[in-house]
Amino acid sequence: MSPGIFTTVFPRPTLDGTLAAIAGHGIGAVQFDLENVGLPMLPDAIPGGMPGRIRAACERHGVAIAALSGTFNMAHPDATDRDRNLERFRVLAAAARPMGASVITICTGTRDPDDMWRRHPDNDGPAAWADLLATLGVALRIADEHDVTLAFEPEPANIARDAHRGRALLEALDHPRLAVVMDPANILAGAMSRPPDDVLTEAFALLGDHIVATHAKDIDAAGRFCAAGTGIVPWARHVELLRGVGFDGALVLHSLVEAEVERGVGVLRAALQDPGIGA
Repeated sequence: MSPGIFTTVFPRPTLDGTLAAIAGHGIGAVQFDLENVGLPMLPDAIPGGMPGRIRAACERHGVAIAALSGTFNMAHPDATDRDRNLERFRVLAAAARPMGASVITICTGTRDPDDMWRRHPDNDGPAAWADLLATLGVALRIADEHDVTLAFEPEPANIARDAHRGRALLEALDHPRLAVVMDPANILAGAMSRPPDDVLTEAFALLGDHIVATHAKDIDAAGRFCAAGTGIVPWARHVELLRGVGFDGALVLHSLVEAEVERGVGVLRAALQDPGIGA
């Protein structure tokens, strides 16, 4: 395992500038967002040759794409919105492998029509669940066509609001290309009254065999997301749990600004090297 980061933390006029800044921090993996090449995250079209140029730039700077951002509201109350974004998702999925990416991150959505990261009281209803399953079913067929894995993260504002709901989603679809992004801050956000170690241990027991990516943001005692090392996430325990399920990828930093990157990288490296958590 090693530190990674969202490319959007380093806005630069050119992709080479972004990747050089990332590599300058000793970071060798990213979650890539097409915004860094002047496109929407889910574009209507991608110019011919661009995926190959992205891949070449990453190789030139020694930066691997751990995951590609592809989130949209899979439970949006308007079916037209969901269908339109599925078409855009198809464009992104077709470009993933040529870019050098095999994992696309997704969002299980919300009934809120304006903000896919805002909770809605209808999220727990059967209609929201049914719409999510239908949308995700189409997305998984697209994933089959383009040989990519789709990874969602349990998030309190979304339909898959916690590890239990995430496990239910995995079992409902039972698809080999559906996987999990383990974000410890999101897991803790839904259980702030319990000891963090206990909450994470339970989440790994439910989801550990499906983890293909992990995010590295933190959460403070008031429930606000923050930079790694400035909140209550027990990073050494998180790393220990990741090792326990055989994860060996990037811990992708986000919810931080560029000035906080060096500290965040240091926090992750310290957890990775902690002799108390084993090899």
